Amino acid sequence: MNETKKGFDAKEFFSQYTMVIALVVVFFLFVYLTGGRLLYAQNMSNLMLQNGYVFVMACGMLLCILTGGNIDLSVGSVICMVGGLAAILITNKGMNPILVIILCLILGILAGVWHGYWIGYMRIPPFITTLGGMFIFRGIGRLILDSKTVAVQNPAFLNIFTAYINIPGLDDGDLKLSPLIAGVVIAVFLLYRVVASRAKKAKNGYRQNSAVSDFGKAIVIAAIVLIYCYKLAQYKGISVMLIWVAAICLIYNFITSKTAFGRYFYAVGGNEKATKLSGINTNKVYFLAYTNMGLLAGLCGLLCLARVGSVNGSTGTSFEMDAIGSCFIGGASAYGGSGTIPGVIIGALLLGIINMGMSILGIGDSWQYVVKGAVLLIAVIFSVVFKKGKN
Repeated sequence: MNETKKGFDAKEFFSQYTMVIALVVVFFLFVYLTGGRLLYAQNMSNLMLQNGYVFVMACGMLLCILTGGNIDLSVGSVICMVGGLAAILITNKGMNPILVIILCLILGILAGVWHGYWIGYMRIPPFITTLGGMFIFRGIGRLILDSKTVAVQNPAFLNIFTAYINIPGLDDGDLKLSPLIAGVVIAVFLLYRVVASRAKKAKNGYRQNSAVSDFGKAIVIAAIVLIYCYKLAQYKGISVMLIWVAAICLIYNFITSKTAFGRYFYAVGGNEKATKLSGINTNKVYFLAYTNMGLLAGLCGLLCLARVGSVNGSTGTSFEMDAIGSCFIGGASAYGGSGTIPGVIIGALLLGIINMGMSILGIGDSWQYVVKGAVLLIAVIFSVVFKKGKN
């Protein structure tokens, strides 16, 4: 007979949602320290614009980390290379922006294939392979740019990534209505999913969390979505960048949680030998993880170019650290085999809030690095200690 109900366990709740609680605490801390300036509508909108590349890169980095705690150190350099090529082709060569985007994404994929081949099939350690790629692609990027800063002012290209959605009749006034409608739809969908999921589990006699836990989490998330959408409505509305980020996160959450292909990455990180004996081509899993990372790094190169409006030889420096940090802060295991896209989103949000909060306070880059490094170290230590405690 299956146990159909699980009572509320405060200890388990706090251990499971530690980083969520940390995110909330850090957010309200910076709201207090900035005198409420963090809550300004423009700052809330810019939070996504300035950190969109982190969310996208972190989704790809998670797949690499799942295979055994492996990382890709070259993504910042790939961003520089791809962004540099796009800027040169659009500004200097006058090429069609759509064609440039396709060529740049292919370049990103080729960079990922380069790493994937050496890591997956030749079994060169990922750290060494991507460290070499970091230098190679950074050098290629600077050669493409000829050590200059190249700006892009093509409106067709910029609008694909940085425009704001404006629906006639809904977004004509100072308060944009489309974000509010989107927020209500998302909130209703979140609550519906909880009701449907609990009904399905009850029908099949499956064990499930308490109603307080499930509905409480859904209500909190729905409330956050509504508040954020209200802030967007007060500024310029929904940005295209937000749609890009949301689409990537939803796609990779589906892949990692709902598909057999996504489970292969967890299996390789959990026990590669057993996975190989079960008939899964582990070499191909490594290859696809890094090829995918190259694709997303290429997309991030375009996102960053559009947001900043220019690119130079230093573009993308240390961006890989933000992606890696988001994954580990969000609960990905340093040993692989464990991690989720929602966790990655929490980690990226935490880093984004820290960056924006300290920027509003006028804290220099040096201290920002210190704080982000400390947060990352604490998150990894907690993950390792908690895992040992459970064992």
